[in-house]
Amino acid sequence: MAKYAIGLDYGTNSVRALLVDVKDGREIASSVFTYPHGEMGIMLDSRDPNVARQHPADYLEGAQQTIKAVLAAGRRTGRFNAQDVIGIGVDTTGSTPLPVDAEGVPLAMTNRFAQDMAAMAWLWKDHSSYAEAEEITAKATDMRPEYLAKCGGRYSSEWFWSKILHCARVAPKVFDAAYTWVECSDWVPAVLCGTDYPSNIRRGICAAGHKAMANPLWRGYPGVEFLTALDPRLARVRQSLPDTLYNVSDRAGELAPGWARILGLPDGIPVAVGAFDAHLGGVGSGIAPGTLVKIIGTSTCDMMVAPLSQQLPDIPGLCGIVPESILPGNFGLEAGQSAVGDIFNWFVNVIQPGGQKKGSHVELTNLAEDLKPGESGLLALDWNNGNRTVLVDQRLTGLILGLTLHSNPAEIYRALVESTAFGARVIMERFEEYGINVKRVVNCGGIAAKNPMVMQIYADVMKRPLLISRSAQTCALGSAIAGAVVAGKSAGGYDSFDDAVGKMTRMQKKVFRPIPRNARVYDRLFKLYRSLHDSFGVKQTQQDLSGVMKELLAIRDEARA
Repeated sequence: MAKYAIGLDYGTNSVRALLVDVKDGREIASSVFTYPHGEMGIMLDSRDPNVARQHPADYLEGAQQTIKAVLAAGRRTGRFNAQDVIGIGVDTTGSTPLPVDAEGVPLAMTNRFAQDMAAMAWLWKDHSSYAEAEEITAKATDMRPEYLAKCGGRYSSEWFWSKILHCARVAPKVFDAAYTWVECSDWVPAVLCGTDYPSNIRRGICAAGHKAMANPLWRGYPGVEFLTALDPRLARVRQSLPDTLYNVSDRAGELAPGWARILGLPDGIPVAVGAFDAHLGGVGSGIAPGTLVKIIGTSTCDMMVAPLSQQLPDIPGLCGIVPESILPGNFGLEAGQSAVGDIFNWFVNVIQPGGQKKGSHVELTNLAEDLKPGESGLLALDWNNGNRTVLVDQRLTGLILGLTLHSNPAEIYRALVESTAFGARVIMERFEEYGINVKRVVNCGGIAAKNPMVMQIYADVMKRPLLISRSAQTCALGSAIAGAVVAGKSAGGYDSFDDAVGKMTRMQKKVFRPIPRNARVYDRLFKLYRSLHDSFGVKQTQQDLSGVMKELLAIRDEARA
């Protein structure tokens, strides 16, 4: 009898459910639900471009709509029975914390705060707490440098504590009404299991370790003394948080009877502890020691793992080195870029070069892939939404250098793509600089699957063969794998992630290999990129930039000769 798992993947704009055959990872059906609130699911503030919030009711409606849809699609095959679903896994964006009351009800879903933006879920890309992030970095440097050492040396405005501290200062009524704050990745599984009463929520090491400075070395979250030094009001939040944290091989609980009736599933199905989308995307891409997994979407996350037995140094600029945050039995190492696909979309949808028709992604890609490396004479920095790794600075902005009166949209588009590839190489070299060797690079996400030009540029810049995951929905697949593992072998699933990943993941046949002549040109351009990167992004570092423009022109002229 075939057995199935469901993966729920909560992205920035939508949620996806994936129904998977646990025997071989075959994807039976998928369904996508776009969040109805705000603009493409994001609630914005015209007065503050740093604000990005979401309504938690969208998460619940999305779970209902998508799971019902994949079950219906499965039944239409004539070979599927919902009684054979053995487990559910959940991934979400992060850090995306939401304030809840003493009963676990999100404040946004109460009458008092229904219209209050501060009571919503604070989406990962909300950067309104940049000042608090700097303050946390300074205080930890002084009091608890070990906290920073495990999260790259600098705290981010994308993360848990900076957002909560900012809320306390700008929306004290919301802060005072919140009994605790819960990551979206912890809240959704808890709701499905009926364990969303705050003391019953099983919180995952993935979110807590990478975004909230939690670590087994100091028994979980940061201590009360440190948080009180930041703001005495944070002590109450810390007291609401547990000391025990869980990984994705643990159960958040079992599907509650009420949800089972709503969805059309048997109650008691195990639900895995939640994790971030990119982390379970790594699982769905077959992550293993020596494999760099790049989840390429609106932003990117770069994931690696290393055995718990390996002695790892603290690596500056990473979003954390956390035990079992990605793959049980391994340290999880996270890095990434704050914008990739968002940069391409900005150029196409906001700048609109040549108008909507002539300036589409397809049109610009067709024109840009005819250009040789260096032919445009342009060089860009990929910081349109700040820098996540290795600078951890959301107050940095984008740049395009080398523009002339002859620069055209295709050249600019290619330069933007190249800038994200240069940023990816910086991250890869940071891993290797600290002894985490990259033997292969696996890519996943819509851009990796749909745009060969981008992948070839990345291969040429990174000078590594690039593989593409078979699944176009690796985050949801990784969640389904977690569901199959928490179900266990006796239920038709797996007793370990090694077995599940080995059976349920595959690579596409196409491999993008570096073209030597392109790689040589990109080495020269990358050197110029690093000059800009360090001069604008690293304190007390100022290189002589007087030759950059002329070198770009020299590379351009050689490419065109």
